[in-house]
Amino acid sequence: MEQSTKHNNEVISQFTQQAVPFTKLSGHLDSVDLLIKMSAVNEKDTVLDVASGPGLVATAFAKVANHVECLDLTPAMLDQAKQQALAHNVANMSFREGDAMTLPYEDDSFDTVITRYSFHHFLKPEQVLSEMIRVCKPKGCVLVADVAIQSKYSVTFNHIERLRDSSHVHALSIDEFNRLFTQSNLKDCRKSEYTVNVELEQQLQASFPTPDGKISIRKLITDDVDINNTGFNPELIKGNVHYNYPISIYVGIK
Repeated sequence: MEQSTKHNNEVISQFTQQAVPFTKLSGHLDSVDLLIKMSAVNEKDTVLDVASGPGLVATAFAKVANHVECLDLTPAMLDQAKQQALAHNVANMSFREGDAMTLPYEDDSFDTVITRYSFHHFLKPEQVLSEMIRVCKPKGCVLVADVAIQSKYSVTFNHIERLRDSSHVHALSIDEFNRLFTQSNLKDCRKSEYTVNVELEQQLQASFPTPDGKISIRKLITDDVDINNTGFNPELIKGNVHYNYPISIYVGIK
C-alpha cells in the first residue's frame, strides 16, 4: 500500500475514535481568540479551515467571518463539526471531505487559510503549507498553529506522542517551523505562543494507545514531573499529573 494511503487510513482510524472525546477535552478552546486576532479576519472574509477536526476553531471563526469551509479527512470529525455549527446556531459554514496534501480548491479561493493542531500529522508539512498558500488569495492570510518544540526534546517528545496516537508523524521543532515559514515566500510573518495544559489521565482516556503504550506513557510522563527531559514539562496539580503542549502560531501574508 502506498505510504500516503496507509497513513491516511491510520489518521481516519484514530480520529474516528477521537471525534467525540476530542470535543470534550479542556484546552481545545484555548487561545482561539488569539488565532482570530492574529489572522485579522473580518465579516467580508471567506475562510478555509484545513484539517478542521470537530469544528471548534471553524465555529469561532464563523462568528466573525463571512463564510468558513471545514475540510477534513475523517467523516466522523466532519459530523462533529456539523453538530458544533448547529449547537452554536452558525449557518455560514460548509463541510468537505478531503486531503490537506492536495487541497480540492482552485488557486486564490479564500481570503484566509488556517489550520490548528494538524501539522504533526502530515507526512510532508511543507507540501501542505504550499497548498494552503496556493488556495489563499493574494494579500490573504495563512495561519498555522501547532506544537513547536525545542530541538533537544524532539526524539523523546515524538516517541511519547506516537505511543499515544499512532497517526502522529513528527512535531516540528521551533527551528524547523521557522525554516518552513522563512522558505515559504509569505510576507510579514509573525509568531506568537501559548501552552495547552492537559491532565494525564483525561488525555489518555481521550486517546487510543495500545494497553502497553498507555502504561509507557504514564510512566514516562510521571517520572518526568519537575524534571522535564521530555519537553512536556509535567507537574503535579492538586495531586494529579498534568503536562503541557507548547503551541506556536505562525502567520504570513501571501
